[in-house]
Amino acid sequence: MRTLDREQPRATDGARPDADGRPLPLTLAVPAAVLAGLALLFAFPPYGLWPLAPVGVALLAAAAHRRRLRAGAGLGFLAGVALFAPLLEWTNLHTGHLPWVLLSLLQAGYLALLGAATAWVSPLADRYRAAWPLLTGVLWVGQEALRDRTPFGGFPWGRLAFSQDTSPLLRLAALGGAPLVTFAVAVAGGILLTLVWRDWRATAGQWRPVAGLTAALVAVLAAGTAVPTGVRGAGDTVTVAIVQGNVPRLGLDFNAQRQAVLNNHVDATLKLAERVAQGTQRRPDLVVWPENSSDIDPLRNPGAGYRISQAADAIGAPILVGAVLLGPGQGQVRNAGLLWRPGSGADLTQLYTKRHPVPFAEYVPLRSIARKVSAEVDRVRSDFVPGTRPGVLDTGAVTLGDVICFEVAYDGIVRDTVTGGAQLLVVQTNNATFDVAEARQQLAMVRLRAVEHGRAALMASTVGVSGFVSPDGRVDGATGFNTAEVVVRQMRLGDGRTPATTAGVWPEVTLAALAVAALAGAAVLRRRRRATAG
Repeated sequence: MRTLDREQPRATDGARPDADGRPLPLTLAVPAAVLAGLALLFAFPPYGLWPLAPVGVALLAAAAHRRRLRAGAGLGFLAGVALFAPLLEWTNLHTGHLPWVLLSLLQAGYLALLGAATAWVSPLADRYRAAWPLLTGVLWVGQEALRDRTPFGGFPWGRLAFSQDTSPLLRLAALGGAPLVTFAVAVAGGILLTLVWRDWRATAGQWRPVAGLTAALVAVLAAGTAVPTGVRGAGDTVTVAIVQGNVPRLGLDFNAQRQAVLNNHVDATLKLAERVAQGTQRRPDLVVWPENSSDIDPLRNPGAGYRISQAADAIGAPILVGAVLLGPGQGQVRNAGLLWRPGSGADLTQLYTKRHPVPFAEYVPLRSIARKVSAEVDRVRSDFVPGTRPGVLDTGAVTLGDVICFEVAYDGIVRDTVTGGAQLLVVQTNNATFDVAEARQQLAMVRLRAVEHGRAALMASTVGVSGFVSPDGRVDGATGFNTAEVVVRQMRLGDGRTPATTAGVWPEVTLAALAVAALAGAAVLRRRRRATAG
């Protein structure tokens, strides 16, 4: 432990409480790292204490500042475990502890890299104290950019931006998407740290930097309120129904009663049709069923196809069905959103196949190796084949952008539907194998996407939480969990583009490039210090 806590080169600006420029004692740094992870955890749904996100960022940055790389990485890993183990606890509800533990440790590894990077740029933060918040911001964006893409396409769950669904910072998504929101949260954390990291025993002149930093913190947190949100472009309104049919029982074996799940969604739609016929409910222009609402392939099973046609004909509107389709090859399947029209049935020209199947859940990469770790991988008997086209589907009344389940966490997959012409965002999901915490975390992502692209959005789940989201991020008609419900709302369509939609990936590329530049700049400064010391 003594080796990990060797002091960094002494600071010369006198801003650190320790005149010799040492890092925090490990007796403080270790609890700070753990508290950082817990603060970040409680910022996310279902807790929703979004102001704790900047606090968590500040605590981790304080713990890693002026550490050697191994110590910074270790403290980052502690924070990552404290965050991801409870945040992802829903992954072990029905699959056992091993997948949960492995996924949590993998995600914590990225915070270990962040901790090491934070330690590495310490000389820059000490020399250019005003730049410390910006350094913190770009390092967080860089870490998330890496975690969102690696390995096997990445796992963006737990991004700082997704903790801000009730925060004024959410509106910044309209300018730069999730990366800009993450940057703003991390900058706020960096300002907090810069505000506190000073010698409070010296009273002369303290009020100036304190006042300036406090004003900067308030400005960052208030910046979102100045960003306009709402529907982009003049659009018509459409009436949309979400059918949440529920499942016989939660868990991985929900699909053992596939016919019952399909029947639940058919029967709920038939009851909605009865209310329409009685004049107590407006006829919807579109009905949305969730992912896995028909795990029986309706294109190959006449009985399943008949039941869906029965529902579509009764309601007199197209149904977006979440279906598992067999093929195209032997032992392969597709997770699809399929438009089913009244009178004519399946419209194969309006079919979206999930482009990002979940590794080790919908397909097993490196199966022979993975089997040596856990035989549970063989629960995935057939690998889901990824689609190749964005989920832009024309129902007649509306062009919708369909994404399926975890795809809502990936920036590019959602953006492609909007640039492809989507007027409404639809997220089909199945939360029957998880819990209400996971469902609410996913709904927070839908809220960010609605603001990011200036589109009304909805999430349709088998068991909940389903709901409608306006382009300013407000939720309407949210359902309960593990219940059967039907919700109908009018939604206004959008046709324009936000700055975030137009900018695409470039805000993230720019901020990540600045993170790389900061790491390089710290390397130069370290070499100069060694040369001077020599």
